[in-house]
Amino acid sequence: MSRILQLLLMAATAATLAACGSNVKLDDPQKPAAIEKRDADADAAAAAAAAAAAAAKAAANQGSSRTVAPVVADAKDPLSDPASPLSKRNIYFEYDSFAIGADYLPVVEAHARYLNANKQRRVTIEGNADERGAREYNLALGQRRAEAVHRALAALGVAETQMEAVSFGEERPRATGTDEASYAENRRADIVYK
Repeated sequence: MSRILQLLLMAATAATLAACGSNVKLDDPQKPAAIEKRDADADAAAAAAAAAAAAAKAAANQGSSRTVAPVVADAKDPLSDPASPLSKRNIYFEYDSFAIGADYLPVVEAHARYLNANKQRRVTIEGNADERGAREYNLALGQRRAEAVHRALAALGVAETQMEAVSFGEERPRATGTDEASYAENRRADIVYK
């Protein structure tokens, strides 16, 4: 660090520290005027510090043709990005099955990667079934579907403490029709982030 830069930084630090000192007593009847003076002193010190910092920056950049681009954080959450593989949170199943199809393995793998990288995130895996079959059977089938996704995520390294498997059976249909397309829509496990 150049000698000029060191001196400027020391001057700015001294001005800031001088402004921080106050001899105002809390029970002083003249407190408002003292507070105004202290605030004016602090503003002057802050202005002096800002000027010193600007001068130090100019001195540091003098003779340098390099510029530094500002760092811009990517605030886009991959969970809310429709182009992200994490936007797919449903695993669909064949009739009367709880086996994860090959088409849905990339979805499970994407969520496993995200959960492994974000240990503070938690998911509930909600198993569902279509309306065919007894209520108790559909609850059990929904649970097996949720647990199949749970086991797949665990096999990919996701901590047990990050996941919970529950079943809603036929109680939360996404489609209300009685055709095969509606039934297929309801045979699923949903990955729900908390």
